[in-house]
Amino acid sequence: MAPLLLSLAVALLLFYLGFVRRRPGIPRAAFHRREPGRAGDSGRQPPRAWGPRLSGFPLRLFVHVANTAFGQFCVMPLLLRMNNFTLMHYLDIREDPTFIPEVAAEGREEKPETKNTLEILEQLMETRSHPGNTGFSFKGIQDYLNCYRTGELTPLQVAQNIISSLEDCEKSSPPLRAIVQWDRVQIQKMAEAATTRYRNKCPLSLLDGIPVCLKEEIQVVPYHCRVGTAYLGTEPETEDATVTRKLREAGAIIIGVSNMHELGTGTTGCNPNRFHGTARNPYNPQHFTGGSSSGSAAAVAAGLCPLALGTDGGGSVRIPASFCGVVGLKGTFGLISCHGCLPLSYSTVSLGPICTSVTDAAIAYSILAEPDPLYPYGLQQPKPSLSEILTPDLKGLKLGVNWTFFKACDAEILAVCQKAVEHLQALGASVMDVPLPEMEEVRVAHVICILSEMMDFLQPDFNTHFQQMNLETRLNLTLASQFTALDYIKANRQRTRSMSFLREIFTSVNCILTPATACTAPRIQDSDLLTGNNDVLTTLKSMRYMQLGNFTGIPGLVVPVGYTATGLPISFQVMAKWWDEAVLFRVGLKLEEFRDMTR
Repeated sequence: MAPLLLSLAVALLLFYLGFVRRRPGIPRAAFHRREPGRAGDSGRQPPRAWGPRLSGFPLRLFVHVANTAFGQFCVMPLLLRMNNFTLMHYLDIREDPTFIPEVAAEGREEKPETKNTLEILEQLMETRSHPGNTGFSFKGIQDYLNCYRTGELTPLQVAQNIISSLEDCEKSSPPLRAIVQWDRVQIQKMAEAATTRYRNKCPLSLLDGIPVCLKEEIQVVPYHCRVGTAYLGTEPETEDATVTRKLREAGAIIIGVSNMHELGTGTTGCNPNRFHGTARNPYNPQHFTGGSSSGSAAAVAAGLCPLALGTDGGGSVRIPASFCGVVGLKGTFGLISCHGCLPLSYSTVSLGPICTSVTDAAIAYSILAEPDPLYPYGLQQPKPSLSEILTPDLKGLKLGVNWTFFKACDAEILAVCQKAVEHLQALGASVMDVPLPEMEEVRVAHVICILSEMMDFLQPDFNTHFQQMNLETRLNLTLASQFTALDYIKANRQRTRSMSFLREIFTSVNCILTPATACTAPRIQDSDLLTGNNDVLTTLKSMRYMQLGNFTGIPGLVVPVGYTATGLPISFQVMAKWWDEAVLFRVGLKLEEFRDMTR
């Protein structure tokens, strides 16, 4: 009887809050027609969403209520309205829907390359090996290569150090929980092969002997592909994902698979289940890493490896990279093959590297970006081109900023990111005001697309493994079940509009600049470690600048540019048109010069 009374109390409280609160967005009586090619409001301030931070018993109770008949028909629909997720109901969008944001590469004039990609990367590493700032610096790919080439260290010695570090990480208090599966024999075997190749002076690539890890969502033999759950991946994998195979062919040392937010359904990295635990932020273990590629970012920031791979459907590479003070790249949709990754959301997810530097991101891009006949998207992508990234300045580049949207972040983040824009201007770039139309529609449509696609894929799990899922996962999938086919189709009509607006914007600018996230890494509460948490407002702030890229398929790069007064990293994002990752690297390299020190 007591649980029933508590459920009713929670439901009545939600109804009271819903009716006394002014709901954002479009009134029920309004019906807004969107004319093809004509943009709605540009640069609006973000809406006020509603959702208390829940963990522990309140979260458990709320998930219980949400999955009753009363919750399905009353509580969850109310939450949808309070957070403006019913917005699509009131829009009449005439454009045909775009279900996959795949864009053909523009016909470019083939310029003769004076240097091949390897020569460009070698030159880039050489110029970056003498940074202007002083103090601490992460050990990047170049540092490993220097040791291997001179014989100062071998890959096998490095591997032994990493094995010791992995053991130490789990003995620390609290444990880092970056790498959740690793195998001493596998690591040593790859390291021995790399050591032999360097001894014979025949390394396979710039990644030969370089330690890397991959998110648990990606198939890696012989580990379990659990995807952050306690019920998937009951047997070890017998076949590598395409990116895993490419890393092996490049000679990389795979040190294990990294932790993640369960099923990629959150942005904190909080995962209380028995196989994982919550990864800790190396800058402050009492704060989250960000998610869902939490372990990948923690591993790079902690120095376990200079390169990790993650997946990004709503900022899941860029958010943890930003919270952990490292570099993250979400490439153009289809750039890097997703074959061998769990297809949680087929229209929003891209694979991408998390690295110590922009140079390392460019190296990973040059090796991993390639059409894959086993993956249906990106088959017509252009060859990676890096010939224009080695420039002394940014003269000739036009950088777009929508200041209303740009300023929708915490004050400390805004102050640092505004100075970063001024730094880019001082290097010769032109900064122009640009419209970013219908960003609230983008926010809502992206949520509808990613959650609907995840619910479609996870429906059997939701029915048979419900009790084994984390509470937050159950709640998010319960929310996803509220969206209709009409919502999904209208969201994809909005995608067509938003991609059209971006095509127009990129005729006048080369890049769009934003902060990476609107907040810094949130603090961990004790109850989060036991039950997980659900924090709508933090999720909204961490994803604010991410969703446009996932929804439309454009690439984005996040680069650390400073710190808060408490020492938490602040990062900056650069987005470009489809297939123009090279301009991201060019701007990103200059952003690295802005930060005068690395903590």
